[in-house]
Amino acid sequence: MTHALSGLEPQLLWDHFAALAAIPRGSKNEAAATAHVVAFAARLGLPAKVDSVGNVLITKPGTKGLETKPPVLLQGHLDMVCEKNSGTVHDFTKDPIRLVVAGDEVKADGTTLGADNGIGCAAALALLESKDIPHPPLECLFTIDEETGLTGANALTSDFLSATRMLNLDTEEEGAIYVGCAGGLDTMASTAVTRVAPAAGASPYRISVTGLRGGHSGCDIHEGRVNALKVLARAVSEAETFGFAPATLDGGSKRNAIAREGFASGWLDAIREADLRAALGKLEADVRSESGRFDNPVHIGIERVETAPNPLAAGDAKRIVGFIHAAPHGVLGWSPDIPGLVQTSTNLAIVETKDAEVSFATSQRSSVDSAKKDAGRQMATAMMLAGLAVKQGDGYPGWKPNISSPILAVAKGVHAEVFGHEPEVKAIHAGLECGIIGEKFPGMDTISFGPTIRNAHSPDECVSIPSVQNFWKYLTVLLPKM
Repeated sequence: MTHALSGLEPQLLWDHFAALAAIPRGSKNEAAATAHVVAFAARLGLPAKVDSVGNVLITKPGTKGLETKPPVLLQGHLDMVCEKNSGTVHDFTKDPIRLVVAGDEVKADGTTLGADNGIGCAAALALLESKDIPHPPLECLFTIDEETGLTGANALTSDFLSATRMLNLDTEEEGAIYVGCAGGLDTMASTAVTRVAPAAGASPYRISVTGLRGGHSGCDIHEGRVNALKVLARAVSEAETFGFAPATLDGGSKRNAIAREGFASGWLDAIREADLRAALGKLEADVRSESGRFDNPVHIGIERVETAPNPLAAGDAKRIVGFIHAAPHGVLGWSPDIPGLVQTSTNLAIVETKDAEVSFATSQRSSVDSAKKDAGRQMATAMMLAGLAVKQGDGYPGWKPNISSPILAVAKGVHAEVFGHEPEVKAIHAGLECGIIGEKFPGMDTISFGPTIRNAHSPDECVSIPSVQNFWKYLTVLLPKM
Protein backbone atom coordinates (compact mmCIF):
# COMPACT_ATOMS: atom_id res chain seq x y z
CA MET A 1 0.00 0.00 0.00
CA THR A 2 1.16 3.53 -0.75
CA HIS A 3 0.60 6.26 1.84
CA ALA A 4 2.30 9.27 3.38
CA LEU A 5 4.47 7.01 5.55
CA SER A 6 5.62 4.69 2.77
CA GLY A 7 9.36 4.10 3.03
CA LEU A 8 9.55 4.45 6.81
CA GLU A 9 10.87 1.51 8.79
CA PRO A 10 9.60 -0.79 10.14
CA GLN A 11 7.41 -0.68 7.05
CA LEU A 12 4.92 -3.29 8.24
CA LEU A 13 4.16 -1.34 11.43
CA TRP A 14 3.79 1.97 9.58
CA ASP A 15 1.52 0.31 7.00
CA HIS A 16 -0.82 -0.77 9.78
CA PHE A 17 -0.66 2.63 11.46
CA ALA A 18 -1.55 4.38 8.19
CA ALA A 19 -4.47 1.99 7.70
CA LEU A 20 -5.78 2.78 11.20
CA ALA A 21 -5.30 6.52 10.62
CA ALA A 22 -7.59 6.27 7.58
CA ILE A 23 -10.42 4.94 9.76
CA PRO A 24 -12.47 7.33 11.93
CA ARG A 25 -12.04 5.91 15.45
CA GLY A 26 -12.82 8.53 18.03
CA SER A 27 -13.87 7.17 21.40
CA LYS A 28 -17.30 5.50 21.20
CA ASN A 29 -17.01 5.49 17.40
CA GLU A 30 -14.69 2.49 16.94
CA ALA A 31 -17.05 0.14 15.08
CA ALA A 32 -15.19 0.57 11.79
CA ALA A 33 -11.83 0.02 13.49
CA THR A 34 -13.15 -3.11 15.20
CA ALA A 35 -14.41 -4.42 11.85
CA HIS A 36 -11.05 -3.64 10.25
CA VAL A 37 -9.16 -5.66 12.87
CA VAL A 38 -11.56 -8.60 12.63
CA ALA A 39 -11.32 -8.62 8.83
CA PHE A 40 -7.53 -8.51 9.09
CA ALA A 41 -7.56 -11.63 11.29
CA ALA A 42 -9.89 -13.39 8.86
CA ARG A 43 -7.53 -12.67 5.94
CA LEU A 44 -4.67 -14.27 7.88
CA GLY A 45 -6.77 -17.18 9.09
CA LEU A 46 -6.18 -16.26 12.73
CA PRO A 47 -8.84 -16.89 15.38
CA ALA A 48 -10.59 -13.70 16.49
CA LYS A 49 -13.50 -12.94 18.77
CA VAL A 50 -15.40 -9.79 19.64
CA ASP A 51 -17.15 -9.23 22.94
CA SER A 52 -20.42 -7.44 23.58
CA VAL A 53 -18.90 -3.94 23.55
CA GLY A 54 -16.46 -4.31 20.67
CA ASN A 55 -13.18 -5.43 22.27
CA VAL A 56 -11.29 -7.78 19.94
CA LEU A 57 -8.97 -10.68 20.82
CA ILE A 58 -6.81 -12.25 18.11
CA THR A 59 -4.63 -15.26 18.87
CA LYS A 60 -1.60 -16.63 17.05
CA PRO A 61 0.36 -19.82 17.81
CA GLY A 62 3.97 -19.60 18.90
CA THR A 63 6.66 -19.95 16.31
CA LYS A 64 8.83 -23.07 15.99
CA GLY A 65 10.50 -23.93 19.28
CA LEU A 66 8.34 -21.53 21.29
CA GLU A 67 4.97 -23.24 20.79
CA THR A 68 4.71 -24.58 24.34
CA LYS A 69 5.63 -21.40 26.17
CA PRO A 70 2.86 -19.63 28.12
CA PRO A 71 1.02 -17.05 25.98
CA VAL A 72 1.85 -13.37 26.12
CA LEU A 73 -0.90 -10.75 25.93
CA LEU A 74 -0.18 -7.68 23.79
CA GLN A 75 -2.68 -4.94 24.60
CA GLY A 76 -3.61 -1.55 23.18
CA HIS A 77 -6.72 0.53 22.57
CA LEU A 78 -8.29 1.27 19.20
CA ASP A 79 -9.84 4.65 20.00
CA MET A 80 -8.15 8.04 19.82
CA VAL A 81 -8.73 11.51 21.19
CA CYS A 82 -10.27 13.77 18.54
CA GLU A 83 -8.94 17.33 18.82
CA LYS A 84 -8.36 19.89 16.09
CA ASN A 85 -7.27 23.47 15.79
CA SER A 86 -10.12 25.96 15.48
CA GLY A 87 -9.17 26.78 11.89
CA THR A 88 -8.87 23.15 10.76
CA VAL A 89 -11.66 21.67 8.65
CA HIS A 90 -11.96 18.04 9.68
CA ASP A 91 -14.88 15.74 10.49
CA PHE A 92 -13.65 13.02 12.86
CA THR A 93 -16.71 10.88 12.10
CA LYS A 94 -15.79 10.42 8.43
CA ASP A 95 -12.46 12.03 7.48
CA PRO A 96 -9.13 10.17 7.59
CA ILE A 97 -6.27 11.66 9.59
CA ARG A 98 -3.95 13.52 7.23
CA LEU A 99 -0.47 12.19 8.03
CA VAL A 100 2.64 14.35 7.68
CA VAL A 101 6.32 13.42 7.95
CA ALA A 102 8.19 16.36 9.48
CA GLY A 103 11.88 15.62 9.90
CA ASP A 104 12.19 12.63 12.20
CA GLU A 105 8.58 12.84 13.40
CA VAL A 106 5.15 11.87 12.16
CA LYS A 107 2.31 14.24 12.94
CA ALA A 108 -1.13 15.16 11.61
CA ASP A 109 -2.30 18.19 9.68
CA GLY A 110 -4.11 20.30 12.31
CA THR A 111 -5.57 17.41 14.31
CA THR A 112 -4.56 14.82 16.83
CA LEU A 113 -2.51 12.05 15.26
CA GLY A 114 -3.84 8.98 17.05
CA ALA A 115 -0.37 7.58 17.75
CA ASP A 116 -1.94 7.22 21.20
CA ASN A 117 -2.59 4.29 20.88
CA GLY A 118 -2.49 3.60 17.15
CA ILE A 119 1.22 2.82 17.27
CA GLY A 120 0.73 0.13 19.91
CA CYS A 121 -2.14 -1.42 17.96
CA ALA A 122 -0.14 -1.25 14.73
CA ALA A 123 2.77 -3.05 16.40
CA ALA A 124 0.47 -5.87 17.52
CA LEU A 125 -1.04 -6.16 14.03
CA ALA A 126 2.44 -6.23 12.49
CA LEU A 127 3.50 -9.06 14.80
CA LEU A 128 0.35 -11.00 13.92
CA GLU A 129 1.15 -10.60 10.22
CA SER A 130 4.88 -11.28 10.51
CA LYS A 131 6.32 -14.55 9.26
CA ASP A 132 9.94 -14.29 10.40
CA ILE A 133 9.78 -12.95 13.98
CA PRO A 134 10.06 -15.62 16.70
CA HIS A 135 7.52 -15.33 19.52
CA PRO A 136 5.59 -17.41 22.05
CA PRO A 137 1.83 -17.85 21.59
CA LEU A 138 0.26 -14.41 21.30
CA GLU A 139 -3.06 -13.05 22.48
CA CYS A 140 -3.57 -9.56 21.07
CA LEU A 141 -6.26 -7.54 22.82
CA PHE A 142 -7.63 -4.43 21.12
CA THR A 143 -9.91 -2.53 23.50
CA ILE A 144 -12.36 0.26 22.76
CA ASP A 145 -13.19 3.55 24.47
CA GLU A 146 -10.08 3.87 26.61
CA GLU A 147 -9.93 7.63 26.31
CA THR A 148 -13.36 8.48 27.75
CA GLY A 149 -13.56 6.21 30.75
CA LEU A 150 -11.77 2.91 29.94
CA THR A 151 -15.18 1.35 29.38
CA GLY A 152 -13.86 -1.32 27.01
CA ALA A 153 -11.46 -2.72 29.60
CA ASN A 154 -14.17 -2.39 32.24
CA ALA A 155 -16.46 -4.64 30.18
CA LEU A 156 -13.97 -7.51 29.83
CA THR A 157 -15.16 -10.83 31.21
CA SER A 158 -12.95 -13.37 32.95
CA ASP A 159 -13.30 -15.92 30.14
CA PHE A 160 -12.22 -13.59 27.32
CA LEU A 161 -8.48 -14.33 27.50
CA SER A 162 -6.12 -16.82 29.12
CA ALA A 163 -2.68 -15.16 29.27
CA THR A 164 -1.16 -14.27 32.64
CA ARG A 165 1.63 -12.05 31.26
CA MET A 166 0.85 -8.74 29.57
CA LEU A 167 2.77 -6.18 27.56
CA ASN A 168 0.70 -2.99 27.45
CA LEU A 169 1.89 -0.91 24.48
CA ASP A 170 0.35 2.40 25.52
CA THR A 171 3.05 4.50 27.17
CA GLU A 172 4.90 7.27 25.42
CA GLU A 173 8.55 7.48 26.43
CA GLU A 174 11.34 5.56 24.76
CA GLY A 175 13.74 3.97 27.22
CA ALA A 176 11.22 3.69 30.04
CA ILE A 177 9.26 0.73 31.33
CA TYR A 178 6.16 1.60 33.32
CA VAL A 179 4.98 -0.52 36.22
CA GLY A 180 2.23 1.65 37.74
CA CYS A 181 -0.38 4.27 36.88
CA ALA A 182 -2.93 6.56 38.47
CA GLY A 183 -6.58 5.83 38.95
CA GLY A 184 -9.15 8.35 37.84
CA LEU A 185 -12.52 9.89 38.57
CA ASP A 186 -14.84 12.20 36.60
CA THR A 187 -16.79 14.98 38.31
CA MET A 188 -19.44 16.79 36.27
CA ALA A 189 -21.90 19.58 37.04
CA SER A 190 -24.64 21.62 35.45
CA THR A 191 -26.92 24.50 36.30
CA ALA A 192 -30.03 26.05 34.83
CA VAL A 193 -29.62 29.67 33.78
CA THR A 194 -31.94 32.59 33.13
CA ARG A 195 -31.52 35.03 30.29
CA VAL A 196 -32.34 38.74 30.20
CA ALA A 197 -32.66 41.30 27.43
CA PRO A 198 -29.48 43.02 26.24
CA ALA A 199 -28.92 46.56 27.46
CA ALA A 200 -30.21 49.27 25.14
CA GLY A 201 -27.60 50.09 22.50
CA ALA A 202 -25.45 47.02 23.24
CA SER A 203 -23.94 44.97 20.39
CA PRO A 204 -22.92 41.28 20.25
CA TYR A 205 -19.23 40.44 20.74
CA ARG A 206 -17.06 37.36 21.09
CA ILE A 207 -14.01 36.99 23.34
CA SER A 208 -11.53 34.26 22.37
CA VAL A 209 -8.62 32.59 24.13
CA THR A 210 -6.48 30.62 21.65
CA GLY A 211 -2.95 29.53 20.84
CA LEU A 212 -2.25 27.41 23.91
CA ARG A 213 -0.71 23.94 23.81
CA GLY A 214 -3.27 21.98 25.79
CA GLY A 215 -2.12 18.41 26.24
CA HIS A 216 -2.74 15.29 28.27
CA SER A 217 -4.37 16.00 31.62
CA GLY A 218 -2.23 13.33 33.27
CA CYS A 219 1.11 13.25 31.50
CA ASP A 220 1.37 17.03 31.01
CA ILE A 221 -0.42 18.38 34.10
CA HIS A 222 2.86 19.12 35.91
CA GLU A 223 4.40 21.15 33.09
CA GLY A 224 2.73 24.45 33.90
CA ARG A 225 0.67 24.52 30.71
CA VAL A 226 -2.06 27.13 30.80
CA ASN A 227 -5.71 26.13 31.04
CA ALA A 228 -7.68 28.22 28.54
CA LEU A 229 -10.81 28.13 30.72
CA LYS A 230 -8.96 29.78 33.58
CA VAL A 231 -7.79 32.53 31.22
CA LEU A 232 -11.30 32.85 29.79
CA ALA A 233 -12.70 33.49 33.26
CA ARG A 234 -10.11 36.22 33.80
CA ALA A 235 -10.92 37.76 30.43
CA VAL A 236 -14.67 37.75 31.07
CA SER A 237 -14.21 39.19 34.55
CA GLU A 238 -12.11 41.98 33.07
CA ALA A 239 -14.69 42.55 30.34
CA GLU A 240 -17.50 42.80 32.88
CA THR A 241 -15.84 45.89 34.36
CA PHE A 242 -16.44 47.53 30.97
CA GLY A 243 -20.10 46.52 30.91
CA PHE A 244 -19.72 43.27 28.98
CA ALA A 245 -22.72 41.00 29.70
CA PRO A 246 -21.74 37.37 29.05
CA ALA A 247 -24.17 35.13 27.21
CA THR A 248 -22.18 31.93 26.64
CA LEU A 249 -18.92 30.43 27.87
CA ASP A 250 -17.50 27.45 25.99
CA GLY A 251 -14.14 25.74 25.90
CA GLY A 252 -12.32 22.44 26.12
CA SER A 253 -13.64 19.29 24.49
CA LYS A 254 -12.26 16.26 26.35
CA ARG A 255 -12.20 15.43 30.07
CA ASN A 256 -8.68 14.02 29.72
CA ALA A 257 -7.23 17.03 27.89
CA ILE A 258 -6.09 20.40 29.20
CA ALA A 259 -8.32 23.02 27.58
CA ARG A 260 -6.50 24.77 24.71
CA GLU A 261 -9.18 27.25 23.67
CA GLY A 262 -12.06 29.12 25.25
CA PHE A 263 -14.75 31.45 23.92
CA ALA A 264 -17.36 33.75 25.42
CA SER A 265 -20.10 35.60 23.60
CA GLY A 266 -21.94 38.54 25.10
CA TRP A 267 -23.11 42.10 24.76
CA LEU A 268 -21.16 45.35 25.00
CA ASP A 269 -21.69 49.02 24.26
CA ALA A 270 -19.51 49.55 21.19
CA ILE A 271 -18.19 52.78 22.65
CA ARG A 272 -16.29 50.67 25.22
CA GLU A 273 -14.73 48.30 22.66
CA ALA A 274 -11.41 50.12 22.28
CA ASP A 275 -10.87 50.36 26.03
CA LEU A 276 -11.76 46.70 26.56
CA ARG A 277 -9.50 45.64 23.71
CA ALA A 278 -6.62 47.45 25.40
CA ALA A 279 -7.43 45.82 28.74
CA LEU A 280 -7.50 42.38 27.17
CA GLY A 281 -4.18 43.14 25.50
CA LYS A 282 -2.75 43.88 28.94
CA LEU A 283 -4.19 40.61 30.27
CA GLU A 284 -2.67 38.75 27.33
CA ALA A 285 0.73 40.19 28.16
CA ASP A 286 0.29 39.27 31.83
CA VAL A 287 -0.59 35.66 31.05
CA ARG A 288 2.30 35.36 28.62
CA SER A 289 4.64 36.65 31.31
CA GLU A 290 3.20 34.29 33.92
CA SER A 291 3.48 31.19 31.73
CA GLY A 292 6.78 32.01 30.02
CA ARG A 293 8.41 28.97 28.45
CA PHE A 294 5.79 26.62 29.93
CA ASP A 295 3.37 27.27 27.07
CA ASN A 296 2.83 28.87 23.69
CA PRO A 297 2.02 32.59 23.72
CA VAL A 298 -1.68 32.97 24.46
CA HIS A 299 -3.91 35.09 22.23
CA ILE A 300 -6.85 36.90 23.80
CA GLY A 301 -9.05 38.62 21.27
CA ILE A 302 -12.40 40.34 20.97
CA GLU A 303 -14.45 40.81 17.85
CA ARG A 304 -17.89 42.05 16.97
CA VAL A 305 -20.19 39.29 15.69
CA GLU A 306 -23.52 39.15 13.92
CA THR A 307 -25.54 37.85 16.83
CA ALA A 308 -25.36 36.29 20.29
CA PRO A 309 -27.90 34.76 22.68
CA ASN A 310 -29.43 37.06 25.26
CA PRO A 311 -27.14 37.70 28.23
CA LEU A 312 -27.15 35.53 31.32
CA ALA A 313 -28.83 37.01 34.36
CA ALA A 314 -26.23 38.82 36.45
CA GLY A 315 -26.41 36.31 39.30
CA ASP A 316 -25.96 33.34 36.97
CA ALA A 317 -23.01 34.96 35.23
CA LYS A 318 -21.39 35.67 38.58
CA ARG A 319 -21.83 32.06 39.73
CA ILE A 320 -20.48 30.54 36.53
CA VAL A 321 -17.49 32.81 36.02
CA GLY A 322 -16.77 32.64 39.75
CA PHE A 323 -16.75 28.85 39.72
CA ILE A 324 -14.26 28.75 36.84
CA HIS A 325 -12.04 31.14 38.80
CA ALA A 326 -12.32 29.12 42.01
CA ALA A 327 -12.24 25.56 40.65
CA PRO A 328 -9.03 23.71 41.54
CA HIS A 329 -6.84 22.81 38.58
CA GLY A 330 -3.40 21.26 38.31
CA VAL A 331 -1.12 19.31 40.63
CA LEU A 332 -2.54 18.72 44.11
CA GLY A 333 0.21 16.51 45.47
CA TRP A 334 3.50 14.77 44.62
CA SER A 335 4.47 11.16 45.29
CA PRO A 336 6.50 10.75 48.49
CA ASP A 337 7.96 7.52 47.09
CA ILE A 338 8.86 8.20 43.45
CA PRO A 339 10.73 11.48 42.86
CA GLY A 340 9.11 13.70 40.23
CA LEU A 341 5.88 11.70 40.01
CA VAL A 342 2.62 13.57 40.42
CA GLN A 343 0.50 11.70 42.95
CA THR A 344 -2.77 13.65 42.72
CA SER A 345 -4.16 16.20 40.26
CA THR A 346 -7.37 17.68 38.93
CA ASN A 347 -8.28 19.03 35.50
CA LEU A 348 -10.94 21.66 34.77
CA ALA A 349 -11.69 20.30 31.32
CA ILE A 350 -14.88 21.57 29.67
CA VAL A 351 -17.48 24.30 29.96
CA GLU A 352 -20.44 24.25 27.59
CA THR A 353 -23.39 26.62 27.32
CA LYS A 354 -26.73 25.58 25.89
CA ASP A 355 -29.92 27.63 25.77
CA ALA A 356 -30.93 27.33 29.40
CA GLU A 357 -28.05 25.35 30.89
CA VAL A 358 -24.33 25.59 31.52
CA SER A 359 -22.41 22.36 32.15
CA PHE A 360 -18.91 21.49 33.32
CA ALA A 361 -16.70 18.40 33.07
CA THR A 362 -13.62 17.78 35.19
CA SER A 363 -11.38 14.82 35.99
CA GLN A 364 -9.28 13.85 39.00
CA ARG A 365 -6.34 11.43 39.11
CA SER A 366 -4.25 9.85 41.85
CA SER A 367 -2.13 6.79 42.45
CA VAL A 368 -3.64 6.72 45.97
CA ASP A 369 -7.34 5.88 46.02
CA SER A 370 -8.16 7.98 49.10
CA ALA A 371 -6.45 11.03 47.58
CA LYS A 372 -8.35 10.52 44.31
CA LYS A 373 -11.64 10.51 46.18
CA ASP A 374 -10.67 13.58 48.19
CA ALA A 375 -9.73 15.46 45.00
CA GLY A 376 -13.18 14.59 43.68
CA ARG A 377 -14.75 15.91 46.88
CA GLN A 378 -12.79 19.16 46.56
CA MET A 379 -14.14 19.71 43.06
CA ALA A 380 -17.67 18.69 44.02
CA THR A 381 -17.59 21.10 46.96
CA ALA A 382 -16.53 24.01 44.76
CA MET A 383 -19.35 23.11 42.38
CA MET A 384 -21.96 22.94 45.13
CA LEU A 385 -20.84 26.27 46.58
CA ALA A 386 -21.47 27.75 43.13
CA GLY A 387 -24.99 26.33 43.12
CA LEU A 388 -24.25 23.63 40.55
CA ALA A 389 -25.84 20.18 40.47
CA VAL A 390 -23.04 17.63 40.78
CA LYS A 391 -22.72 14.17 39.22
CA GLN A 392 -19.73 11.94 39.87
CA GLY A 393 -18.65 8.74 38.14
CA ASP A 394 -17.45 5.57 39.84
CA GLY A 395 -13.89 6.05 38.61
CA TYR A 396 -11.34 3.38 37.79
CA PRO A 397 -8.49 1.82 39.78
CA GLY A 398 -4.82 2.61 39.63
CA TRP A 399 -2.11 0.04 38.90
CA LYS A 400 0.11 -0.68 41.88
CA PRO A 401 3.81 -1.13 40.97
CA ASN A 402 5.34 -4.59 41.34
CA ILE A 403 9.10 -4.13 41.29
CA SER A 404 9.50 -7.91 41.76
CA SER A 405 7.63 -8.67 38.51
CA PRO A 406 9.24 -11.62 36.68
CA ILE A 407 8.65 -10.10 33.25
CA LEU A 408 10.11 -6.80 34.44
CA ALA A 409 13.33 -8.62 35.29
CA VAL A 410 13.42 -10.16 31.80
CA ALA A 411 12.56 -6.83 30.16
CA LYS A 412 15.33 -5.00 32.00
CA GLY A 413 17.88 -7.60 30.93
CA VAL A 414 16.79 -7.48 27.29
CA HIS A 415 16.92 -3.67 27.28
CA ALA A 416 20.51 -3.79 28.57
CA GLU A 417 21.36 -6.36 25.90
CA VAL A 418 19.82 -4.35 23.05
CA PHE A 419 20.70 -0.79 24.05
CA GLY A 420 23.65 -1.19 26.43
CA HIS A 421 21.86 0.09 29.52
CA GLU A 422 18.87 -0.78 31.67
CA PRO A 423 15.64 1.14 31.14
CA GLU A 424 14.19 3.62 33.57
CA VAL A 425 11.48 1.94 35.63
CA LYS A 426 8.63 4.38 36.24
CA ALA A 427 5.03 4.94 37.15
CA ILE A 428 2.82 7.33 35.16
CA HIS A 429 0.28 9.91 36.27
CA ALA A 430 -2.24 8.81 33.69
CA GLY A 431 -4.89 6.17 33.37
CA LEU A 432 -3.81 2.95 31.74
CA GLU A 433 -5.96 -0.10 31.26
CA CYS A 434 -3.42 -2.17 33.20
CA GLY A 435 -5.11 -1.46 36.54
CA ILE A 436 -8.52 -2.56 35.32
CA ILE A 437 -7.21 -5.64 33.50
CA GLY A 438 -5.15 -6.58 36.55
CA GLU A 439 -8.24 -6.29 38.71
CA LYS A 440 -10.29 -8.47 36.34
CA PHE A 441 -7.52 -11.03 35.83
CA PRO A 442 -5.79 -11.44 39.21
CA GLY A 443 -2.15 -12.40 38.98
CA MET A 444 -1.62 -10.76 35.58
CA ASP A 445 2.09 -9.86 35.42
CA THR A 446 2.27 -6.58 33.51
CA ILE A 447 4.66 -3.98 32.18
CA SER A 448 4.04 -1.12 29.75
CA PHE A 449 6.30 0.57 27.21
CA GLY A 450 6.14 2.42 23.91
CA PRO A 451 7.90 4.92 21.63
CA THR A 452 8.21 8.63 22.29
CA ILE A 453 4.94 10.44 21.64
CA ARG A 454 4.76 14.15 22.41
CA ASN A 455 1.71 16.35 23.07
CA ALA A 456 -0.81 13.52 23.05
CA HIS A 457 -4.46 14.63 23.14
CA SER A 458 -3.65 17.84 21.25
CA PRO A 459 -3.22 18.79 17.57
CA ASP A 460 0.52 19.06 18.27
CA GLU A 461 0.70 15.30 18.86
CA CYS A 462 3.67 13.68 17.12
CA VAL A 463 5.61 10.44 17.32
CA SER A 464 9.36 10.06 16.92
CA ILE A 465 10.29 7.86 13.96
CA PRO A 466 13.64 6.68 15.44
CA SER A 467 11.90 5.82 18.71
CA VAL A 468 9.34 3.69 16.84
CA GLN A 469 12.23 1.81 15.24
CA ASN A 470 13.80 1.21 18.66
CA PHE A 471 10.43 0.26 20.16
CA TRP A 472 9.92 -2.35 17.45
CA LYS A 473 13.46 -3.69 17.79
CA TYR A 474 13.06 -4.03 21.54
CA LEU A 475 9.63 -5.68 21.31
CA THR A 476 10.77 -8.25 18.76
CA VAL A 477 13.87 -9.19 20.79
CA LEU A 478 11.92 -9.30 24.06
CA LEU A 479 9.09 -11.60 22.97
CA PRO A 480 11.06 -14.80 22.31
CA LYS A 481 12.81 -14.43 25.67
CA MET A 482 9.62 -14.30 27.67
